[in-house]
Amino acid sequence: MKKIVEVIWVALMLLIAIPANAQINFGMKGGVNISSVQFNKDIVSSSNITGFQIGPMIEIMAPYLGVGIDAAVLYSQKGMKDVDGQEENLTTDYIDVPLNFKWKFGLPLLKGYLAAGPYVGFRIGGDRIWNIPGRVNSQIETKSFAAGLNFGLGVEVISHLQVGFNYGLGLTNNYSGVDGNETFEGKHRGWTISAAILF
Repeated sequence: MKKIVEVIWVALMLLIAIPANAQINFGMKGGVNISSVQFNKDIVSSSNITGFQIGPMIEIMAPYLGVGIDAAVLYSQKGMKDVDGQEENLTTDYIDVPLNFKWKFGLPLLKGYLAAGPYVGFRIGGDRIWNIPGRVNSQIETKSFAAGLNFGLGVEVISHLQVGFNYGLGLTNNYSGVDGNETFEGKHRGWTISAAILF
């Protein structure tokens, strides 16, 4: 957690240092989440679940350098399914706030980009406590706060449309559970295919 706070602090300092003539774009971003949960013990198995994300974004780029940051506030569905062989879905709704360092390269009409940075998430809905079918006294509980790192790449067309792929690596334990006398924890993992329109 301390490392994430340090990265966000450095990002804010860089934001202050960006020149006054920086290119600032607002937009809307949406996409498909393909997420799962990695548990620290083999008590529970899970597979991918499909959800979506959507929300406003801002991009601030330093002129002529191709470097900058982007940030968003996204409603995002995450979770897992097929827990321990049961055809069940465990879905959780978050407000995710990613802050990415971004590097663009290429021609004015068609550019590639790389992005990476931290994110925080706040649970706002979905399953909170879930009983594992077929097991007595076995439950999974969703935590209220999540944090991790994003790694992404994509293309930008005519400076207004961005299509990208992103991998989210959860660093906090987003799920905790009990199975009899044993406890276990799990972190988010997942891919996102997204599109953004900049104004």
